[in-house]
Amino acid sequence: MNNTGKIITAVAAGAAVGAVLGILFAPDKGSETRKKINDQGRKVAGDLKNQFEKVKGKFNDLKTDIRQKVNETAEEFA
Repeated sequence: MNNTGKIITAVAAGAAVGAVLGILFAPDKGSETRKKINDQGRKVAGDLKNQFEKVKGKFNDLKTDIRQKVNETAEEFA
């Protein structure tokens, strides 16, 4: 994973921890707090999944580009 991916993951994790701590210290009933944590967890999981898919797509594009360059270079020497 490149630095950008690491930074995005760290920011998402920090936001998730901050949101959970904010919910835990909010003066709500326990059932309401659990619902908020569950909702926030689903949101963060969805965001992380989207980021993973983007990074995965970039990796696949890079892999395809490398494969093309290798094939072109091999044809030049054949």
